[in-house]
Amino acid sequence: MSSMKETAAQFLEACESGKGWEVCHKYCHPDATFTAQADTFAEIDRLEVYTEAMKGMIAGPLPDATYDLKSLAVDEERGNVSAYAVFKATHTGEGGPVPATGKTVDSDYVYVMEFDGDGIRHMTKIWNDVWAMRQIGWG
Repeated sequence: MSSMKETAAQFLEACESGKGWEVCHKYCHPDATFTAQADTFAEIDRLEVYTEAMKGMIAGPLPDATYDLKSLAVDEERGNVSAYAVFKATHTGEGGPVPATGKTVDSDYVYVMEFDGDGIRHMTKIWNDVWAMRQIGWG
């Protein structure tokens, strides 16, 4: 497995299991940036903030959250790794925009992680947040 692929896989596991920046930072540059064309994360521009947001979602409204990794592809020439996965969770915990709905979300997403050397310099999340929010009863 390439170094980028291994780092991306370890980052993904840490991020998607709610470990937050405390663990995720090992795989990233300290000032790593973040973008998403999704209203849910429109104000977030740093990967540190995104990983903490994921930690909060898993610790709060979505305690059973899991992900199913479908593909992990490396583009050595461009220095990036793309991860396609499905996020699954049920709103049973405290928090979120409404009281616990008991509804589940089963949402496709892609992370494109751009590397500089051994660490992630930037990550883009490609995700249909409107669809996901409707599934879970938040929109």
